[in-house]
Amino acid sequence: MRTRRSILKAAGLTALATPFVIPSLARAAPLRAVKLMLPWLAEGSNAYAFVAKANHFWAESGLDVEISRGYGSVAAAQAVGSGQFDFALAAASAGIQQAAKGLPTVAIANAGYDATMAIAVLGDSPVHQASDLAGKSLGGTVNSGEYPFLPAYAKASGLDLSKVNLVTVDANVRSRVLQEKKVDAISGFAVSIAPMFLANGQSIRFLPYSKAGLTFYNNALLTRPEVLKADPALCKAMAEGIMKACRFSLLQPDDAVAAFLKLVPEAALAANGPKQIAAGLGIACSTMIADPAKQFGVGYSALADYESMTDLVMTYLGAAGDKKPNPADLFTNDFVGGTRLTPAEWTQAEAHVKAYRDLFA
Repeated sequence: MRTRRSILKAAGLTALATPFVIPSLARAAPLRAVKLMLPWLAEGSNAYAFVAKANHFWAESGLDVEISRGYGSVAAAQAVGSGQFDFALAAASAGIQQAAKGLPTVAIANAGYDATMAIAVLGDSPVHQASDLAGKSLGGTVNSGEYPFLPAYAKASGLDLSKVNLVTVDANVRSRVLQEKKVDAISGFAVSIAPMFLANGQSIRFLPYSKAGLTFYNNALLTRPEVLKADPALCKAMAEGIMKACRFSLLQPDDAVAAFLKLVPEAALAANGPKQIAAGLGIACSTMIADPAKQFGVGYSALADYESMTDLVMTYLGAAGDKKPNPADLFTNDFVGGTRLTPAEWTQAEAHVKAYRDLFA
């Protein structure tokens, strides 16, 4: 029988380190300390957390949130499920995967309706649809989050993978081999791949898994069921802070980047660092513009989408001993509805992200 400890030991997370911590802002009165884990390093794709902190969206609810870097969405979901963190931003699919392994999490706010899993090609590439990859080389990183779903994308888009030259590449050089045209395309997350290209003025395009009908949400704010039950007020405050940050970023992207750099000033030291942050945040914001958010409020999760994601996770990531979770138990909309945009504001937000959405046209 698998226990939480055995699952974590197998994943190498029994002594999870959290070396990257953003210092708390000075407060006039003591606030409740809360720890939040990111899915990865501080970057544009998870800038909402820093926007929430810098704008005191959590502090106004009495929270002082310590933000720690992550080591991938799976590790972040495991850290929450095991009780090492009460909250994390992580891909919704990672929460589903860990729930199947006996480490249940609950998404209390959705921060994006498209994880941006995609095939990336250079702007001048002759590849414009999946079938064009036949006879071409495709670089991929086998432990990257999108890679296990490549067969699903191929099946949904009518691509015969046996006709594609699959090249295994390390994540650290994946973008470079595309830049240097050592491969014709790479698989990955557009929100992570695009910023470097765009900041350097290089043209890039994406064939998104979502256009082939595969639904994968982007980052979700995860907690454990027992935390949700024991302290719904805390969960509400955490969710509302993220949702306010999403709204702020959609309407004031330049100010959102400035808020991020206020807390992570070292990001400005990298070559074209602010441009990369702006691109990552812009793509993240583009994934928030969707009918569920417009109809029910920022942060809303749809049951049909979780049913689809759960089926895909169990089919392509399921392992022996995994148990399919009930999709309705994987999320809650109890804290959704208070943060909304007017029709005019949605139009404004769409104008801000048009250049990023065009990458997926």
